[in-house]
Amino acid sequence: MTTYLWELRKLRYQKRTMLGLFGVVAPSVIFAISLATQSHSPNDVAFGSALRQTGLAFPLVELFFGAFWLFPLVTALVAGDIVATEYQRGTLKTILTRSVGRSRVFWSKVGATVSYTVLAMVVMVIGGIVAGSIVSGLHPILDLSGKQVGIPRGLVLVFGATLVYLMPLLAIAAFGIFLSVATRTSAAAVVGALMLTFLLRLIELLPGLQGLNPYLITSQFDAWMGLLRDPIDWAPIGHAAWVCALWALPFTASAWWTFTRRDVLA
Repeated sequence: MTTYLWELRKLRYQKRTMLGLFGVVAPSVIFAISLATQSHSPNDVAFGSALRQTGLAFPLVELFFGAFWLFPLVTALVAGDIVATEYQRGTLKTILTRSVGRSRVFWSKVGATVSYTVLAMVVMVIGGIVAGSIVSGLHPILDLSGKQVGIPRGLVLVFGATLVYLMPLLAIAAFGIFLSVATRTSAAAVVGALMLTFLLRLIELLPGLQGLNPYLITSQFDAWMGLLRDPIDWAPIGHAAWVCALWALPFTASAWWTFTRRDVLA
């Protein structure tokens, strides 16, 4: 717990941490300004037409748009930097000379990355609901089955959808941590994690490779929509859980193995 809290303190004072938190709130502010100055809504996306009806729609629309680059980027900024920056600054050698095992240091960094990713998404939801409520008010919302959902249940579903959305984000974070350990270069790890997202998106679009889509991390970003149906469709959520685990666990294990065995003086 001591090393985990120390990692959180270090994240707190890094500029990229604050930049990421600002970035997840910015789209909601943009949506609010756009709705206040224009007469049309993004009706071609899920819950886009509800932006003018309730603030509950704001974080849901942001989940859709943020999957393309924003949330993977925010995750990669921390995951790709969490270990590499210690190598680059030479501080890892100092940390490991203390009575702290390598595994403890590694899992503290993993825990800090997960905590930051969760915090970023919670900030996004709260910021979206606040910005949306100012512009459109806080009212019931129609789910994807066309049934009205009250405000209390709507709030639960929005936060639940965000939890489902975290699964592919954490899989990307695992890849970022692996690159952070393997390359020892923050820029390479951040760009590499983001490029994985773009590459998987490209595979989704290629006609001859569509059979791979159910097993790609990026395809799981839509699983949260199963919660917004009546009755709830648990199938895509369960599928996303094991697919994301299938990606995340090998990357995390490889990162741990490399971190605990590599000569930090090399």
